[in-house]
Amino acid sequence: MTVTTTVNLDSLLCVNLTPPPSLYKKTLNPNTSSPAEPSKRLTLHKSNMASKEPYHEHREDDDAPAADDEDTGAQVAPIVRLEEVAVTTGEEEEDAILDLKSKLYRFDKDGNQWKERGAGTVKLLKHKKTGKVRLVMRQSKTLKICANHYVLATMTVQEHAGNDKSCLWHASDFADDELKDELFCIRFASVENCKSFMETFREVAESQKSTEENKEASAAAGLLEKLSVEEKEAKDKVEEKDVKAKEETETKEDTKKVDDNEKKDGEPAST
Repeated sequence: MTVTTTVNLDSLLCVNLTPPPSLYKKTLNPNTSSPAEPSKRLTLHKSNMASKEPYHEHREDDDAPAADDEDTGAQVAPIVRLEEVAVTTGEEEEDAILDLKSKLYRFDKDGNQWKERGAGTVKLLKHKKTGKVRLVMRQSKTLKICANHYVLATMTVQEHAGNDKSCLWHASDFADDELKDELFCIRFASVENCKSFMETFREVAESQKSTEENKEASAAAGLLEKLSVEEKEAKDKVEEKDVKAKEETETKEDTKKVDDNEKKDGEPAST
């Protein structure tokens, strides 16, 4: 048995494509009646955000250049008057024969290690009158004395082993206001400066040796002259004593002769 079903195509084609009211309300803003208003509200929202930015007031004073300090002509008297003070370095009577930048070290016997004494300028200063030469070094920033001693004829300087820019020497230093036997090591920026220092140091030591020899010779000559003068004075004193003794002897003999003659004549001695 065959069952035939008839379907109306018109009823199938008539489909309601309009969304339900609930869906429409969810997709659109409830305060608006058309889909064109959300963009408008978005525009207004952006303007409102822009209006929330801080407002910078334009002032003419900001653009105007700062005026220079004007001279009012007022005079203010100082509360304390500072007098000019003459500053002396102790080097006024000396001439610098060497002036080099360097760094100085001293050997610490207790710690058995080298310690930095300071970085600055080392000088060899020759006195204008006495001719003595001393080594002086000051720190570059504080001007504190790092080394201060005379260069004597007995001093020797030698190159530091393994470093061509450094050299060593012993000295009786007076930098701390008391004499101390120190072993110094000085380092220069170049080998040429180190060689120049060593050569000048040795030349000064040789010149001081000649000066000391001359002083010793002069002292010996003065001593001999003094001895000769003393000998002459002693000789003169001896001769003077001999003369006096001779005169006294002659006087006694004459007196004795007169007495003998008076005794012979039997008359009293006449004055």
